[in-house]
Amino acid sequence: MSSTIALIIIGVAVLFILGIKLLSSPKTARTGNLIAAAGMLIALLILHNTHGEYVWSQGWSFNYTLIVIGTIVGLIIGAVGAYSVKMTSMPQMVALFNGLGGGAAALVASLEFIKGAKGVVIAGIALPVPEISTFIAASMLFATLIGSLSFSGSIIAYLKLEGKFEKPMTFPGQNILNGLILLVILGLCGWLTFNATNDHATAAFILLFSLALFFGVAMVMPIGGADMPVVISLLNSFTGLAVAADGFAINNLAMVVAGTLVGSSGTLLTLLMCKAMNRPVTNVLFGAFGSSGGSQAAAGGVAGTVKPIQADEVALLLTYAQRVVIVPGYGMAVAQAQHSVRELSDELGKRGVEVQFAIHPVAGRMPGHMNVLLAEANVPYDQLVEMEAINPSMDRVDVCLVIGANDVVNPAAREEKTSPIYGMPIIEADRCKTVIVMKRSMAAGFAGIENHLFYKDNTRMLFGDAKASLNALVAQVKAG
Repeated sequence: MSSTIALIIIGVAVLFILGIKLLSSPKTARTGNLIAAAGMLIALLILHNTHGEYVWSQGWSFNYTLIVIGTIVGLIIGAVGAYSVKMTSMPQMVALFNGLGGGAAALVASLEFIKGAKGVVIAGIALPVPEISTFIAASMLFATLIGSLSFSGSIIAYLKLEGKFEKPMTFPGQNILNGLILLVILGLCGWLTFNATNDHATAAFILLFSLALFFGVAMVMPIGGADMPVVISLLNSFTGLAVAADGFAINNLAMVVAGTLVGSSGTLLTLLMCKAMNRPVTNVLFGAFGSSGGSQAAAGGVAGTVKPIQADEVALLLTYAQRVVIVPGYGMAVAQAQHSVRELSDELGKRGVEVQFAIHPVAGRMPGHMNVLLAEANVPYDQLVEMEAINPSMDRVDVCLVIGANDVVNPAAREEKTSPIYGMPIIEADRCKTVIVMKRSMAAGFAGIENHLFYKDNTRMLFGDAKASLNALVAQVKAG
């Protein structure tokens, strides 16, 4: 590789790292995304072969025409999808796009492996490709396995988020069957690594590819909806690792850098979210969390009664409060009520009320879901407070307004040792002086368990559509 290409790749790596850094804040996320995209464009323009020569300098060919066509088609599909998707469907889009990335990485590795296998003939012509080394073969197989798994797993995650599979799908001995499939996959990978040019390598590789696709489906199907943010983050890291392995396979350092950054950041985010849920990754993947599939009856050990409240009463409480904390959840996204929330916050701020938003790491259906929604509504970022920072002062909050959040404020995580979420850190809304929970009904959250918060003495339930209720609150506050 020439020193010029090496220096450009270093610059591309810097752009990728800077882009990821800026993505950590809603204020700079758009700029970070553009910077990272610029780095990827530069990486595309400096495509080079194994001798370090620019492929564009060797004359235009039909393959380059296909690259340009594919890039344009991808840009159009991505732009149309991003502009047309509703904010409530953003998790589905993230899962789908991530799956496509994993599938693309798997296809690249697959084609390279088959092309390098001994005796492969395409269109009647034997390809004069030298035998691939053990390391390169391992890289290709790893990218195929992880990319295929990410593709099929992301498609299932997309379907779950779309509501196509309402409950986790489990059966006795499922983990044992999945374990056996994984052993077969690893066995095939081991054999193919040292027998890439064997006459039976292509057939074994096709079997490996098929089993990897099936394993992705089998891995995600038993996982409950409450764990989807963790699953999406984990599958995203898988896609990054597959891209990095592709980079080794085709000698493209830009892909190695980009894939490694995505893989490492996705893995760290997955571990952080699991820590926020007080559960190991293995429990998320193999525990079939949320498989109860329905809410427990209130009479089954939950003390207290539900106490409804009207919008005018809530408005009065908010107006005379000194400090208000709003806990957003997926219900706010479904009602598309983020703009109404911001308007209510502004009106309270005009009256000298301190308003903060308590953000749980796994609220919603994807990492950072609530941050994205509130940023879209132009809620000042300094009003967003993470769970660890706001919990110590929750007992000094006059009114806590819970909008469509359920499992992330459920005191059962502290009080009920038999609960599936026991030990999970929550936003401690029950410690506030008054809690107002906005919900359509008493239905359980995505984890399928009863929320003890609804029956607390200091909790009142404001039933109805979140957006309509918030608009009513805004009108009442303005009138007051």
